[in-house]
Amino acid sequence: LAALMGTLPIALGAGAGAESRRPLGVAVVGGLFFSQIITLYITPVVYTYMDALQQRLTRRRPMPVPVRADDGQPAGVAAG
Repeated sequence: LAALMGTLPIALGAGAGAESRRPLGVAVVGGLFFSQIITLYITPVVYTYMDALQQRLTRRRPMPVPVRADDGQPAGVAAG
C-alpha cells in the first residue's frame, strides 16, 4: 500500500516531463492496485472455497473399518 501511495505523484504529476512519466506511473499504480486486490480479497476467498470443498469431500467418504485378525488384534499386530 505504501508503494502504491508513493507512485501516485508520478501518475498524477504535472510539470516538465510529466507527459512521459505519467503512463509509467499509471501502469505501476494499476499493477500495484490489482495485486493488492488479489492478495487481500481473492486469495482468502479461494482458500475458503477450497476448505469448503475439502469438508464436503471428506464428509462423503466413510472412514475405513480396520480389519481384525482372528485373535481380536488389529491386522499386522503380533499377539503377545
